[in-house]
Amino acid sequence: MRTLLNIIWFVLCGFWMALGYLLAGVICCVLIVTIPFGLASFRIARYALWPFGRTVVERHDAGAASFLGNVIWFIFAGLWLAIGHVFTGVALCITIIGIPLGVANFKMIPVSLMPLGKEIVEIA
Repeated sequence: MRTLLNIIWFVLCGFWMALGYLLAGVICCVLIVTIPFGLASFRIARYALWPFGRTVVERHDAGAASFLGNVIWFIFAGLWLAIGHVFTGVALCITIIGIPLGVANFKMIPVSLMPLGKEIVEIA
């Protein structure tokens, strides 16, 4: 079932959302000082491509630097990516078959707003 949902996700919204994260990651890596944001964006792009069977967990070793980085990320990229998830989630929830995909989009909003200090892991 995960594979089927991932394929439908990829076709309907995963590819486009991953492109948004990749664009944010490339811009952050070009600016050199923001490379940690770029790496986080690339991690989320992989998650946005194939989200079913994975989850986001907090890293307990993240500290004040992650919090400060998340504030900066929220201002420059996180808010816009979260808005993309909201619009895509609402559009998918309009149809019955798209409801699980819309819910998955809504679950990605917290990590799109504050990606630092989080880790994406496989669900057993």
